Amino acid sequence: IMIVGFILVETNYIEKVRNIEIIAWTTIIFGILLYFSDKFRLKKNIKNHFNYKSAIFIGILQIFSLIPGVSRSGITITAARLLKFKRIESAKISFLLSIPTLGVVSIFGIFNILSSDNLNFSFINLFSIFLSFIFSLITIKYFLKYIKTFSLNVFVFYRITLGFILLAIAYL
Repeated sequence: IMIVGFILVETNYIEKVRNIEIIAWTTIIFGILLYFSDKFRLKKNIKNHFNYKSAIFIGILQIFSLIPGVSRSGITITAARLLKFKRIESAKISFLLSIPTLGVVSIFGIFNILSSDNLNFSFINLFSIFLSFIFSLITIKYFLKYIKTFSLNVFVFYRITLGFILLAIAYL
């Protein structure tokens, strides 16, 4: 994902896929894919079944998250569910596989902030990164508790509803 993302940014091709129609369609399509992948009652766990083949498959599918409207965590959970991992295990895989990608993006962002001429702006951005980290930890804790009990249908409903709203805005 990092290599493809770098290429898309450097070639400026990423800007060509950033439009409301693509966001709307990918939001709907990957919401439907999440719905179907979450219908299985699966038993695989990370400890006994996660291997290089699983990581590579999920990593390759994460490349789709470079397209606006495709959630990185959503596609990772969907991919893990397609590989027959339990819902909670799929979320853990998503969080673990986010570390390298988000780490590189954060380093790139921090470098750009620190090289800025406006120190006040840099401080605000660094403080925002810190708050983002804290809220991410809180979100992870409660998301894992939520999916132990409930399905992912609320996210499916949200994605499909948002997708249709965006389609209405785009085409009306």
